[in-house]
Amino acid sequence: MPNPTAAMIVIGDEILSGRTRDSNAHHLANELTLVGIDLREVRFIADDHEGIVAAVNALRGAHDHVFTSGGIGPTHDDITADAVAAAFGVPIDVRADAAALLGAHYERTGREFNDSRKRMARIPDTAVLIDNPVSIAPGFTLGNVHVMAGVPDVFQAMLAGVLAPLAKGAPLLSQTLRVERGEGDIAAPFGALAAEFPDLSMGSYPFVLNGAVGTNLVIRGTDAARVNAAMARLADLFPG
Repeated sequence: MPNPTAAMIVIGDEILSGRTRDSNAHHLANELTLVGIDLREVRFIADDHEGIVAAVNALRGAHDHVFTSGGIGPTHDDITADAVAAAFGVPIDVRADAAALLGAHYERTGREFNDSRKRMARIPDTAVLIDNPVSIAPGFTLGNVHVMAGVPDVFQAMLAGVLAPLAKGAPLLSQTLRVERGEGDIAAPFGALAAEFPDLSMGSYPFVLNGAVGTNLVIRGTDAARVNAAMARLADLFPG
């Protein structure tokens, strides 16, 4: 049975302008690989309502899960929750369960639960809250779309809770052989090997180190015996 598939939408002008470096896609890819959910696509979207709606609708129909990061804070440009609600055609407003969490948090910390902070309690109808053990403001799951914060520590904490109950597949295994040869020298035999093992994924990744040209040859798959067999053949093709 094939693994579940996933896509990610990274939202924010600050990512696309280069002001902020995204690390959430890298973290998600690693975590999904470990639990056997295949990440097939990552889209970077500006703080644009229609753009987010279009991306959510395109990806939620094509994959088992969609993960988003960014745009659920207290400022005017945090529009992700409204866009996701629009994509599903459901109402959104300050919800009592989210407001209770945030109100109690700000009371404990002696800060005002003002109108700006109440924006973080705007949750679409029927959505399930995602716990935020770092800063309390929740994310949410609506259908197969999991909406999470952009701050890396918060995203990672939310993701751990989201992944726990999801149906999982076979973890993706990976082995690498480093060869001191360029891609042009190894392409033909490596391609022939890939044809012998169509159930595995094989990729070549060139590098230049201290003036020397080389290639990392990577074999990936969910069956350890098949990966090992392919690696043994690869080592025969390119002995050290």
